Amino acid sequence: MANVIKAQESPRVSIASPSSVLASTSPITTDQPAIRRLSNLNNHISQSTPPATPNQSTMVTPANRKFIGWMGLDKDCIKNKSLVKQEFTPKKFTEDDVDIEVSHCGICGSDVHTLTSGWYPTPYPVCVGHEIVGTAVSVGSNVKHIKVGDRVGLGAQCGSCLKPDCYDCTNHQENYCPNIVQTYAAKYPTGETSYGGYANYTRAPGHFIFKIPEALSSEAAAPLLCAGATVYAPLIHNGAGPGKTVGIAGIGGLGHLAILFAKALGVDKVVAISRTSSKKEDAFKLGADQFIATAEDKDWNKTNARTLDIIISTVNDKDMPINKYIDLLRTKGSYIQVGLSEGTEYLPPVAQLPLLLREIRIGGSLVASPNEIREMLQLAADKGVKPWTTSFPMNQVNEALTRFNAGEPRFRFVLVNEK
Repeated sequence: MANVIKAQESPRVSIASPSSVLASTSPITTDQPAIRRLSNLNNHISQSTPPATPNQSTMVTPANRKFIGWMGLDKDCIKNKSLVKQEFTPKKFTEDDVDIEVSHCGICGSDVHTLTSGWYPTPYPVCVGHEIVGTAVSVGSNVKHIKVGDRVGLGAQCGSCLKPDCYDCTNHQENYCPNIVQTYAAKYPTGETSYGGYANYTRAPGHFIFKIPEALSSEAAAPLLCAGATVYAPLIHNGAGPGKTVGIAGIGGLGHLAILFAKALGVDKVVAISRTSSKKEDAFKLGADQFIATAEDKDWNKTNARTLDIIISTVNDKDMPINKYIDLLRTKGSYIQVGLSEGTEYLPPVAQLPLLLREIRIGGSLVASPNEIREMLQLAADKGVKPWTTSFPMNQVNEALTRFNAGEPRFRFVLVNEK
């Protein structure tokens, strides 16, 4: 539970020294035995009291570290620009955990859906943010791949059961564990709440924390940890690479990264699919080879029928033209949905016959496993994958969210904790 805790000053104990007592006591100058006894006592105290450790009273540890975040208190917090800065209580630190001093945190669509209770009722107060980059400042003894001082990142997942009898965890697909813990607005098995990266610090199990390659700036790395992972995983799972033609439906925060990663994976052709031509120029700058504006060509699905091997749909419109998207797929093509609509649990109705006649596969994907995120970060470093970002000081989070919700990003906003 988030709360505001007033800092308490450490109590100060003043002890008068024997010499001060001597100086203020009168008359004793003629009592030589008493003087000698007090002098001996003073020497004994001086010799037996160890020197104080410098700054011992101000040393920051996981136990006394202050976690302060920008908290949403109700579903209108974006509309009212009313996220407030206050202290929260993270999970208790264990030897499996890492504390991160946050330098950067990307703004994700999931943050907005959560702050507004768009997907489900949110447990307020909530600190969102799951595209987190910063410095490891405390590292539990069981965490071997991270050390204090490393630049690290945390994405949308901060926990799973990791039990030896869990099919998903033992097969390195922790992101599908039935006991997944999301980085914010979720509960650990202990009942403690997870809090995200719109904050000065965050705490999470080290299994889900990654070293950031030197070739990636922190601002570029942050959006990769959710948006990048969300599109990278379905691309590699469905064979994106040489010999493949890939369509990306929806050119926004997710879609622009899907174009970048498809090109980095070496596909033959990338086709950007959007409702209008407003993002056509940007799509070509990102590396797209072809652009389809679905609202401007009534026969777009017929003109481009059976031309794609894979479609990654980042669209979260409950009325998306899914059957026309499927028309674009070749035999044994794959349609993968990664966008999640508000207000419905279901995709639009899908015609059966095209699935049968061309052996079409329809699927979904949720972020990526820890191993896949490490691979993605290294690929981005090696191939120069850089999200298009705009940065805001963390203390301007309310303004940034308002502009994000208005559709302004081209294509990702990143909050920065300024020193």
